[in-house]
Amino acid sequence: MTVNKGSGKTGKRIENGRPALGAIDIGGTKIASGLVSTSGRVVYKAQIETPPAGGKEAAEAIISLALQLQTEAKKRKLRVGAIGLCIPGLVNPASGLIWAPNIKGWKNFKLLPWLEKKVDSQFSAVSDRTAYVEGEAWRGVARGKKNVIYLAVGTGIGAGIMVDGRVIHGQSDLAGAAGWLALNPEFKPAYKRTGCFEAEASGRALFQKSKEFIRKQPELFASQHSRPSAAVKNPVEILCEAARAGQTEAVKVVGEIQKYLAMGVANLVSLFNPEMIVLGGGLFRSADLFFEPVKKKFKLWAQPLAAREVEIVLSSLGQEAALLGCARSALVLLDEKALKGRKEERRKV
Repeated sequence: MTVNKGSGKTGKRIENGRPALGAIDIGGTKIASGLVSTSGRVVYKAQIETPPAGGKEAAEAIISLALQLQTEAKKRKLRVGAIGLCIPGLVNPASGLIWAPNIKGWKNFKLLPWLEKKVDSQFSAVSDRTAYVEGEAWRGVARGKKNVIYLAVGTGIGAGIMVDGRVIHGQSDLAGAAGWLALNPEFKPAYKRTGCFEAEASGRALFQKSKEFIRKQPELFASQHSRPSAAVKNPVEILCEAARAGQTEAVKVVGEIQKYLAMGVANLVSLFNPEMIVLGGGLFRSADLFFEPVKKKFKLWAQPLAAREVEIVLSSLGQEAALLGCARSALVLLDEKALKGRKEERRKV
């Protein structure tokens, strides 16, 4: 396992005597780590590939990153007060059990107890949905806002939901499973696996619909091979370029995804009356096709007063939102420990 060279040399030092926060963003293919100041400044980053074997091997990779963060902190005459983890799935904070479907062997996996035995540090863990909204509300475009939803549209679809300054987790940390929003009365087999919204409007859905579009329009893909000097584009690029050029079928496919995105956003607006919805994830890199149209079209479906009040924006942090979100959870853990200590001191007096 090789750790990518971190960006610590360019970062500013955190004031001596104050703790730093560790942040580890765990994904199905990559694990990113960061050293973050208590004011929310990322001063060091590194990244490794997620061990494909999963299980304890993936946990050992996290241990290596946690120890590396401690080493990097010492170089800067700092100490890691706590380490926050971003989990691509569900977290049971009471038991320390986590479930991450994209990592083998991580079903009711005792990650936190395992880490605490191996690393001299405190750990907190939150779902990726929670990390995204916490990060944006702490240091991103939603800074200072208390009613915020972060809608992540990548391979899947999920929503981090903050109401009155507190993130909603639900009975089993399933709150925000927005990919399961029912937006089509005609039930399709694909909905059973991922939910309607995700099957129709996620990055995976865009890729599948792009391949189907090319199958029906083979001349568009054939033109790519007729130019040997040009790099062959992936199906999504071909579909998006065709839509921008006004090709009828491409415009229809993109318009259908826009409709589902607008309906999903509208439902969230009507249910939660947020100040802001932050849109993030790979799909919105094509902002002209998916951000701007959705920003306009959601109003057709949403509760009118809530639609007028809400601001729809793009993420300002990108993938760094997850690092900052789990660093924020580590800071909360430190604050809670300090508060508990003060209460115990008062009892003694």
